[in-house]
Amino acid sequence: MKPGETLYGIAWRYGRDYRELGDANGLAPPWNIKAGQVLRLDRKGTIRQTAQASPPPRQSAPAPRPSTSTRAPAPTASKPAARAPAPAPQTRTGGQVASDIRWNWPHSGTVIANFSESGKVNKGIDIAGNPGDAVKAAANGSVVYAGNGLLGYGNLIIVNHNEHYLSAYAHNRKILVQEGEDVKAGQVIAELGSSGTDKPMLHFEIRKNGNPVDPARYLPRR
Repeated sequence: MKPGETLYGIAWRYGRDYRELGDANGLAPPWNIKAGQVLRLDRKGTIRQTAQASPPPRQSAPAPRPSTSTRAPAPTASKPAARAPAPAPQTRTGGQVASDIRWNWPHSGTVIANFSESGKVNKGIDIAGNPGDAVKAAANGSVVYAGNGLLGYGNLIIVNHNEHYLSAYAHNRKILVQEGEDVKAGQVIAELGSSGTDKPMLHFEIRKNGNPVDPARYLPRR
């Protein structure tokens, strides 16, 4: 292993789920590896699901105590029943909820190459843009890779959204976040560029359990 490499980046390069590859090599969360450490790619691991804690039961409000006063209540004038306030209108925050994640477009440019599993394979989508354009996180998550060690991706950012989903942002001119940093949907994480390619563009991928999936199934329609 070279300095700066991470388990996430290696798993991405070989199309493996980072949890499976880590388990195959006796690793456990947070999946830390060291320079010079040997990872066996010929082994298969197991993806261990993390049990989610159930929310505590809701406690019911205590019943009111009966009044001990012997006095008769004073007569009160009847008032018309107050109308319940109308519910506040719900505002749309943008994005599309898919697999419990609210996805947003990482860039507003035109898609110039779609996801394809046959012919000219494209593991994501390519979005046109100008050098220096803002590249934004597609959903809330944590940066698990930020570097240029993966051939063909140039300056690359990988964001972990939950146990199953990662997203990637490639060919950046400048990376504006660091590994381990939490990011919010819509946060600017890089400047669009042409590193690792012949023209300015953003190459965007979503992977589920290590496998590339079509981002068009997750991003909101334009």
